[in-house]
Amino acid sequence: MSDMTPIDFGALRAAPVACVDVGGTKVAVSVADRHGLRGRVTEPTAKQGANDALGRQVARLIGQSCAAAGLAATDLAALGVSSTGPFVLNRGLVELATPNICGGLAGPARGLPNDWQTALLEAPLREGVASDTCLLRIENDGVAALEAERRWGALQGFDHCAYVTWSTGIGVGLCVGGQVLRGKSGNAGHAGHSFVSDNEQALCGCGNRGDVEALVAGNAVTRRFAAQGYADAAALFIAAGAGDVRATAMINEICRVLGRMLYNLVATLDLQRIAIGGGVFWPHRDFLLPRLQAQLTGRLAALTDGVELVPAGLGDKVGDYAALALVA
Repeated sequence: MSDMTPIDFGALRAAPVACVDVGGTKVAVSVADRHGLRGRVTEPTAKQGANDALGRQVARLIGQSCAAAGLAATDLAALGVSSTGPFVLNRGLVELATPNICGGLAGPARGLPNDWQTALLEAPLREGVASDTCLLRIENDGVAALEAERRWGALQGFDHCAYVTWSTGIGVGLCVGGQVLRGKSGNAGHAGHSFVSDNEQALCGCGNRGDVEALVAGNAVTRRFAAQGYADAAALFIAAGAGDVRATAMINEICRVLGRMLYNLVATLDLQRIAIGGGVFWPHRDFLLPRLQAQLTGRLAALTDGVELVPAGLGDKVGDYAALALVA
């Protein structure tokens, strides 16, 4: 992606909107209006204290972002929140049952500093920021990124497509027949928690053992390979780039796992194109993309011929634009 923004900010509504990207590692907040995307602030995701800590952090960061942009929170016309999931609806309000945030899901073995079953999100925002005149829309980050990629990125013009993020976790947004799939609680697309292995050592933060996220997500790579000398995903890729045969074999294996998940999406939904982004994939996209494509090519041609895996058109800005797409 070039430094040129694909968005015509001049065509946006005049009143500013807040764009919130809640991830398992960090929270980023910006405001957007006809002057562009500005006032960006970011912090590590709150994971300690009471289970409303994350929601209150987001509310506080919205205020800081507005101040940095020379605005008041009361100036906001809408608040778009692109958040890692899954979601739980409690009296109609969104709470997060997120494996990389809520330590109560998998227990102490997962190493998170809390025992939360859910993290409150919508209730603190409605108490602290969102008013009767401020639209609040919260979507799974895979859905939000899918909407952004269909509007401004690599999925423009495609009615049967998906967005996949390969980052701290594995997230997916799905579109079939031009309709974005959401499901009963906004959780459609959580293919990262589909089972692919009997590896009992691969503990996901959701409590599953042997699901896709437990084997290939950014934090899973650290847990699985640190003892073998690769401190984190970045170290593993650096070693592979330097010709380390063992590191390359490990990457080939995690690409086989994720590639099979991509194949299963294509086989199940008859997709045309999948755009891929995220903090693990994006810096290493040229290395990873052919390895992922190899898991589709030649397998049941009636389903896979012509199916494209492509880098996210919005690049490393997809999280910011995902939140914007919800309310722009």
